[in-house]
Amino acid sequence: MPEAYPTPLAGQRLTASLLRSMQPLVLRKTSDTGRPATTTTTVDPHLQFNAEANAVYAWDGWVRYDGPTAGDLIVAFVAPTGSFGSWGGHAVGSTIVGSTSTPTLELDTSRANGYMVRVESNDVTQFRTYGCLGAGNGLSILLSGTLRVGATAGTWGLSWAQSVSNATATTLFTDSYISMQRIA
Repeated sequence: MPEAYPTPLAGQRLTASLLRSMQPLVLRKTSDTGRPATTTTTVDPHLQFNAEANAVYAWDGWVRYDGPTAGDLIVAFVAPTGSFGSWGGHAVGSTIVGSTSTPTLELDTSRANGYMVRVESNDVTQFRTYGCLGAGNGLSILLSGTLRVGATAGTWGLSWAQSVSNATATTLFTDSYISMQRIA
């Protein structure tokens, strides 16, 4: 059965607040955030919001990043206590597959190597590691998921750091975004 939130009733007065609650909430990075020499995940200053108690959200987004090959990127999410849900990201895995590996993956026709793509379904706060190609070689992650908040409201957000501490910063770039739609 399709879900919508809120469900206006016949004769109900339409207010600005009611109409706003029907629109997706878009979290967009308004500046780059670089994190050098840290493996402690921290909520991104732009990609977070206050989730309401007993609410259900569907979300998707796109995150552009780069960093040192040796640093990689850990992505996780924080959620209010008692929350459930899952998420997935489609992006470069942290292991590069070379032309002599079995099986061989091909990225394009100019070279005979490629990258494993991570596509797992993850618990609402489980982390995943994604690869980097070196500073100046931007990559992206397509994200989507669901969030079912329990009786406790609180912060939901993308939390991230380097997988391996490196003096060269791993950076999440301006205009990365997550769009949250409350559905129940």
